[in-house]
Formats: sequence, C-alpha cells, structure tokens
Amino acid sequence: MTQPTDRCRIFRQLHESGCFIVPNPWDLGSARLLAQLGFRALATTSSGFAWSLGRPDNHVSLEATLAYLRAISQGVEIPVSADFEGGFATAPEAVGTNVAAAVNTGIAGLSIEDATRDASSPLYDFSLAVERIQAARRAIDDSGTGIVLTGRSEGFIVGRPDLGETIRRLTAFAEAGADCLYAPGLRSMADIRAVVAAVAPKPVNVLVGSDFATVAQLMDAGVRRISVGGALARAAWTSFLKAAKEIVQHGTFVGLAGAVPSAEMNRSFSRE
Repeated sequence: MTQPTDRCRIFRQLHESGCFIVPNPWDLGSARLLAQLGFRALATTSSGFAWSLGRPDNHVSLEATLAYLRAISQGVEIPVSADFEGGFATAPEAVGTNVAAAVNTGIAGLSIEDATRDASSPLYDFSLAVERIQAARRAIDDSGTGIVLTGRSEGFIVGRPDLGETIRRLTAFAEAGADCLYAPGLRSMADIRAVVAAVAPKPVNVLVGSDFATVAQLMDAGVRRISVGGALARAAWTSFLKAAKEIVQHGTFVGLAGAVPSAEMNRSFSRE
C-alpha cells in the first residue's frame, strides 16, 4: 500500500502542470472501480455518500464522514481528496480541530467551503470565511502531512452568482493558504478563465456535472483539476430508478438486460 505521505506528494505534483480529472466515488466499491479505470486521483462526494445512507446532502455526521474518508483513502492506492463540506463547524477553531481529525484518515487533499446552509444568508461573512481557511491551513501545517488544501466559494450554487465576489473570496482564500481554488457552479468559459487568471499561479478546480465543457476546453482555459461531484452517483441512481420504475409500473425487466454481468463485477473486485 502506498504510504499517505507519498500520496500527498503525488497529489500535489498533479496540480503543478497539465490538467487531471478526479472522479467522485460514493463508497469503496465505486472507488476501487474508478481506480482500476486508470484515474490518477479520486475525490469523495458529500452528496453521493449521503444518498448512499438514505440522507440528503450535508446531513451526515462528522464521525460518519471520517469513517467514509478512512475507508476510501485506505482502500485504494491512489490519492484521495476529501469533500469536507464546511469543516463541520462554524468557528475557525472548531474547523481546525475537525480538519486535524480528517488528516489522520489517510487523505491527500481536503476542501473547505464557505456555504452556511442558511437560505437567508447562504455565505459566511467574508472575514469569517477567510479565517476558516486559515484555521484549516494551520491544522494541515501542524500535521506535517502536506495535504493539499482547496478553498471553495459556493456563491454560484447557493443563489449568489456574483463573479466579482467569488473572485474576491477565492483570491483571499489563496492568500490565506489554500493550495487550490474552486467555485462549483461556474459554467461560462469566460468566467472560468477569469477565475484562473485571478488566482494564478495557484491551480483551479472546475466542477463538471453535465456536458457543458470538455476536458480539452477546460485545459485550454488553464484549469488544472476537474471533478464531477455527485454526478456519477446521480448517473448510477438514474439507471437504478429507471429499471426499478419499469418493474413496478409495467411488470417488465427490459432495463436489467444491459446490466454489467455478475461475473465481470466479481472479476473486478477479485483484483483487490
């Protein structure tokens, strides 16, 4: 098994040039299959994991999330970055405490977002948001792990699609110690290029949950990292629901005909 420090080093190197994809598994099985397909790194998904537990996104405990991070990062050989939501706390000190717990799971990266989950005030106050990134940075530095810290600004997915404010926050997060910057919800190539230019030379992650761009287009825009969030989990649930609805509504089983054979699945997992 590759050591956590080696995976941190490899993950950091991936951000130094070119463009790479981090697909998002929701459990150990999906993580191992993605690793077998040749992806060089993975990232967890808070939404995909929550759905696998029968819960909505952002309704999973810190303890359950830490167990999830440990299972994924220790179950594959490649680096794993953690979707650590908002750090499972509001106060910077508490965020730092929780990040310190997360770094012990074997992860190679971790993201902290600025969303509050309060519809009336969906983003943390600017100064508090920056302090939370600083607290995460201190916790990672104190651990000596070299984990890659990603600073996320959620304006475009919580009803505050203000490019200027998003850039202001991402720039501040970079100055506060974030190694990679991320604004999920950006879809305009012009907006993406603006973010890349604003935080350069630090790398930018872009979320692709549909077919609005290709890897080549994002690479040309200067994007270093691409993730898909809960999209792979949604694709899996889509096939599941389509087949199940056919059975209950029509009493037929056509949707099962194209399923991956059991023997192929067994062969895939026997490699581990």
